Amino acid sequence: MSAWVLPDHIADVLPSEARHIEELRRDLLDTARRYGYELVMPPLLEHLESLLTGTGKALDLQTFKLVDQLSGRLLGLRADSTPQVARIDAHLLNRSGVTRLCYCGPVLHTRPDKPHATREPLQFGAEIYGHGGLEADLEVLLLALDCLQAARVSDPMVDLADVRIVDALLDGTPADAARIQEIHQALASKDSSTLATLTRSLDGTAREGLRALVDLYGDASVLAQARKRLPERPGITAALDQLAWLAGHLRHVTVRFDLADLRGYAYYSGARFSIFAPGAVDALARGGRYDAVGAAFGRNRPAVGFSLDVKALVAAVP
Repeated sequence: MSAWVLPDHIADVLPSEARHIEELRRDLLDTARRYGYELVMPPLLEHLESLLTGTGKALDLQTFKLVDQLSGRLLGLRADSTPQVARIDAHLLNRSGVTRLCYCGPVLHTRPDKPHATREPLQFGAEIYGHGGLEADLEVLLLALDCLQAARVSDPMVDLADVRIVDALLDGTPADAARIQEIHQALASKDSSTLATLTRSLDGTAREGLRALVDLYGDASVLAQARKRLPERPGITAALDQLAWLAGHLRHVTVRFDLADLRGYAYYSGARFSIFAPGAVDALARGGRYDAVGAAFGRNRPAVGFSLDVKALVAAVP
């Protein structure tokens, strides 16, 4: 094998594509700046315990690890920038009011997160800290749509979900963390048979509610079906009400609901969204609310944001 052959799922970016990526990066940052977001540049590597604080096992498995030749401590190459931005908000800025931050830089994954994906995405994101209202969720969603418009994505489609629905159904069940993770995976892939096996030992209300989620996807009628088929629990009612509010404030865009969608990072805590384009295999942008992301850094305040891979976005637009 030639010495200059690159690792699997790592590639050089040649002039034409590189120019497109750089122009789009500038457009995205300018769009965020017009919304009032300040640019931050977290480091590519950190002490591992800091980098993985509060993020869960999934991000741990995606993180390259190495030993610092100066200190002998274990370092990690970031696989996601959100925990770093949460640390910046909590420890370096430490503001009392609302803080809007954006970033754009490479992240590294030990494995591609989907077929034919790069292990070196160029991650752009924008996040709001210190605002727990739905207005912040809506602002982030509108900014994501404006960013895709700046990239000349036509006819975007928004999928809405809320992790509190599944959390409410699983609340008080005897399932351990490993079983809950398997249930999440079965829901995300809409694997009804596996889900039936995993939920066999749960109480009837939780079991029937989880199985119903597999079919609860589609247009606005999904919310009405969910109110009939899911148990009346405060977390579920609040989630459905908030999803309806968000959808009602989106104009000139197709909105769908997928109440079993749990894809993405485990730190999400509320309403979440995925934005698709016609012909795109996967979502071009994902985001939502993750209020607990700063708790591990000693400052648990509301947070909501989104991110996208600029390289994947370039491949999906003219």
